[in-house]
Amino acid sequence: MNKPKLTPPCSGWHGDLPAPDEPPTVTPALGFDMPNCLSDLFLELPRASALIRGLIIWLAPFFGIYLYVLLWIIHSDWRVLKNEEWFMLISGILVGTWSFLICVRIDASPPRDMPLRFNRLRQRIYAYNFNYRWWNPFERWRVEPVAYNWSQVRAERWLKRGSTGNGVVIKGGVVLSIVKPGTNQVIDRFPLTTMGADEHAWAYICTYMQQGPDALPPPGPPKDHNDVSWSNIALLLAPKVKWPADMDLESRTAP
Repeated sequence: MNKPKLTPPCSGWHGDLPAPDEPPTVTPALGFDMPNCLSDLFLELPRASALIRGLIIWLAPFFGIYLYVLLWIIHSDWRVLKNEEWFMLISGILVGTWSFLICVRIDASPPRDMPLRFNRLRQRIYAYNFNYRWWNPFERWRVEPVAYNWSQVRAERWLKRGSTGNGVVIKGGVVLSIVKPGTNQVIDRFPLTTMGADEHAWAYICTYMQQGPDALPPPGPPKDHNDVSWSNIALLLAPKVKWPADMDLESRTAP
């Protein structure tokens, strides 16, 4: 049985994928995704914060109405409420407030895209990461772009199973792990795909970094990650992608 190479392995570890300098073992492909940009200099791939974006925010009005009703009850009948009724109302207000904020922030706070850039001439990776804890809407959620040498990147496949009333749910993807040079000790980790092309996307990236764009299938038209549909209110409210100026320049230019 295969064992994880990295310390620590990713959550739900299911296998290690080929190293950055090893030939891919599967066909390079991105599934239904298209590169934001593909050139001799750099490759930029899109990443979504959720499989479906723009639905959860529509639950917020219902929690808003729920909060309004609770506050109206307190305003009109607060003199006759019993202790247990006060407890139920205050608990309901706290839960309703938390739910309202979660519905808005989890859909509207992440940037419109969380792209990954791979500069072939510099042999560097640039990740537009967004760090947050979905269950805590009161803390600061923020973009934290990072850059590493390509030789530090490893890819792990993960798989998680869960059960619902309708049966077993299986979720999987690929996570990129950054190791300390010369070791297998992980110093950073961020997602590549979730329920997408999986190891085929990693093969696509490795093929590009090793052989260049000519070794890949011709891409579709480039995509502007800041150009979103007028009908998706969550993406319209979401912040636009804005790389730090020095990182943006470095990631798009030759050494």
